[in-house]
Amino acid sequence: MARTDGDNWDLATSVGATATGVAASRALATKQPDPLINDPFADALVRAVGLEHSIRLADGEVCVEGDLMLDRERMCEQIAVRTRFFDDFFLAAADAGIRQAVILASGLDTRAYRLAWPADSVVFEVDQPAVLEFKTRTLTDLGAEPAAELHTVPIDLRDDWPAALRDNGFDPQLPTAWIAEGLLIYLPPEAQDRLFDNITALSAPGSRLATEHMDAASLTEKWSERVSEWSKKVGSDVDLMDLFYSGERTSARDHLTASGWDATVQPTRAAYASHGFPYPEELDDLAGDSGYLSATLKTPN
Repeated sequence: MARTDGDNWDLATSVGATATGVAASRALATKQPDPLINDPFADALVRAVGLEHSIRLADGEVCVEGDLMLDRERMCEQIAVRTRFFDDFFLAAADAGIRQAVILASGLDTRAYRLAWPADSVVFEVDQPAVLEFKTRTLTDLGAEPAAELHTVPIDLRDDWPAALRDNGFDPQLPTAWIAEGLLIYLPPEAQDRLFDNITALSAPGSRLATEHMDAASLTEKWSERVSEWSKKVGSDVDLMDLFYSGERTSARDHLTASGWDATVQPTRAAYASHGFPYPEELDDLAGDSGYLSATLKTPN
């Protein structure tokens, strides 16, 4: 079902189901021999949501050897590269002395529970109320405890989330590490710009931000067909293309640079190489110049 103004979801529907699918990929990657990532909660969370196709994905039952999207090794490498980029971003920020972190559209992200946070770290998770309530309750039932001081902020990013964040203890005077993982394509272009403007307004100098860098030129009809094909192959009744927002948009790098951030992009090929993974050449036609963006807010002169 296509997106509509004011739509909402839980972890089994619409955009929420994509968060469950990503968690299923993390669960599958965690189960592999000598895994690059370890998310000990992903599998249980996916099973608690109960989406059959996501459970089958977590168990590797939808894997198709040699398939660009569904080959087991490729799937695990892709999610490992993505997960490690954002894991390492938070850990590097903590090493640099940043003690306040925000996970936007947190979904089934478990970094607040599984990363080695310094003792005085505070993590904020922002997402739909139903999403946060389910995840918090399920992890509590599993006996999981946050590894940092955790504040959940149950609000839609289309609403006044900056006010809700401040009301939940966020201090805009402190440098902050922000991540927006797997989020931008689900926002209309103007909402993406507004998100970055709000982040900038809430950020003290030295704050850091990580997100994906999307090559707009690569979002072609061929890419769209592959994404729809993948949705059908895993047995999902949600066509990912119905959830994405198309149209011209300013790249995250350009918008952030214009707003006073120093932004760099690690190409996807380089991200794969940093972990010793061969880069699937077939992705060149689909991913183009896409990669992973990190940015630091400059100190005013």
